Amino acid sequence: MSSLPATLAEDVIGQPVRAQFEAFLDEHRRALHDCLDGLTEEQARRSLVPSRTTLLGLVKHATFVEKVWFDEAVTCRPRTEIGIPATPDESFILHDDDTIATVQLAHREACAASRRATSLLGLDDMVYGNRRGPLPLRWVYLHVLRELAQHCGHADILREQLLRQ
Repeated sequence: MSSLPATLAEDVIGQPVRAQFEAFLDEHRRALHDCLDGLTEEQARRSLVPSRTTLLGLVKHATFVEKVWFDEAVTCRPRTEIGIPATPDESFILHDDDTIATVQLAHREACAASRRATSLLGLDDMVYGNRRGPLPLRWVYLHVLRELAQHCGHADILREQLLRQ
């Protein structure tokens, strides 16, 4: 079970839009994190599609996404300084020391760092560290939510396939 915030989208219907964005982001973060729960290390690493996509790789990639959008974009630090791969495709590569526990921990820590990095920003505040140029935080939240939602769908399908084997 993750230690990510447990606010549900239904809990923030009447709240300001910022609280709504953050609840939706945290629901998707938690769903990706928890897709590894109850699996063996072998299942988490098992490749079921021609790409590098595995459940463990998806959570590792989600950690990369957090660092790209809420570290690189907000702080303008380069990926080499942050310690993340140069490309999204590389973020799916699993190493021998990647385990369910280590990848989930890195993901939780990245999510917490993301929340800290944006805590003092408003939705219309600009972030400057993305290749697209200056972007409002609102756009970043929507983009990350879209990406996390897509990956949650991937994870649902992969997990279903794994558990049917």
